Amino acid sequence: MADATVDPDVQDGKGIAWLSYLGILLLIPLLTKKENKFCKFHVKQGLVLIIASILLTWIPFLGWFIISAIVLILAIIGIIQSLNGNYWKMPVLGGLAEKFNF
Repeated sequence: MADATVDPDVQDGKGIAWLSYLGILLLIPLLTKKENKFCKFHVKQGLVLIIASILLTWIPFLGWFIISAIVLILAIIGIIQSLNGNYWKMPVLGGLAEKFNF
């Protein structure tokens, strides 16, 4: 975990990085804080979460209820962690997010 008092990217980005977990609103930190490592980290995770939710909600019952609940929980945890200035890696999907290069 990065210490928010030491890392200037965390200080600069934590006020906006939480938007990364709210669907299309991830474009705000992506476009306004392009060079901020903290925002990029959370934008990548938010993007993977959106993609996973779109792909997995096509599965009847499992996708509609269980996957939607898991996505909601991961989004809430991501919002809390980003507001606290933490680099929090989501279970399973966090590894996929690290592979994104933008």
